[in-house]
Amino acid sequence: MPAGDKIALISGGGALPVEVAAYLKKSARPYTVVRIAGLSDAALDDHPGHTLGLGDFAKLFEILATEQCRAVTMCGYVQRPDFDTMQRDDGGAKVLPAIQAAGRGGDDSLLRQVAQVITAQGYHIEGAHEANPELLIGAGLEAGPDPSPAAMEDAQEALRVAAAIGNLDIGQAVVVAGRITLAVEAQEGTQAMLRRIPLLPANVRGSVANRKGVLAKLAKPIQDLRLDMPTIGVSTVEDAAAAGLCGIVARAHHLLIVDKPSVISRAHELGLFIYGYEPA
Repeated sequence: MPAGDKIALISGGGALPVEVAAYLKKSARPYTVVRIAGLSDAALDDHPGHTLGLGDFAKLFEILATEQCRAVTMCGYVQRPDFDTMQRDDGGAKVLPAIQAAGRGGDDSLLRQVAQVITAQGYHIEGAHEANPELLIGAGLEAGPDPSPAAMEDAQEALRVAAAIGNLDIGQAVVVAGRITLAVEAQEGTQAMLRRIPLLPANVRGSVANRKGVLAKLAKPIQDLRLDMPTIGVSTVEDAAAAGLCGIVARAHHLLIVDKPSVISRAHELGLFIYGYEPA
């Protein structure tokens, strides 16, 4: 996307939209922030923008036209709404039934339908990693100590299992230790999955004193990475450390690291590696 094209950042909750907005401001790219009422971080109030409800699609397209945006980035946490009771304007009344129907196929299907509504109006969808490329994990060691050969074997096995559950549309994350799969993520999320690890028998897992095992995060094939890319933050590193793991691995350039300086610093402090794996 040419640097001069103005972009609208549709912002849900969490720190990710804040980092994207800060990068857009720093890079001097024209932008406006579309804050979702009740969700967007207060830090976004300092950026140029507008606030609307989840169901206000007519207002959204009025903003995009008035601001003369050509690109749209959607990022941040949005809990699935109650479509039957949510407020909507005339534009929302037209498009929400199709979005609700798509949501029966899961969050990925719902996001794709929202993106389709936006692109049908002539706008280009740009991923958070495109709007702020500094968020992406690189290739090779990103933080922490060099992984041992045993840890790299666990990393490769974890990525293999993550690819398998992704093909079944189950989840993104897997923990492997000693080439044994300790946990896979379903609907509970990565944090809840990691907190199950210390409950396993001590002989199959690592500990804070003797780290062992790797967390892998890998996008499912069904995911549109412009809309939903695997993400880690400081809490992910801390949860992995508390689970006795020795590292985190992802496919190079296919993972967002929110607040990367703090994540790298915390990984060093806790002795965990973060590694971007490049398939042969």
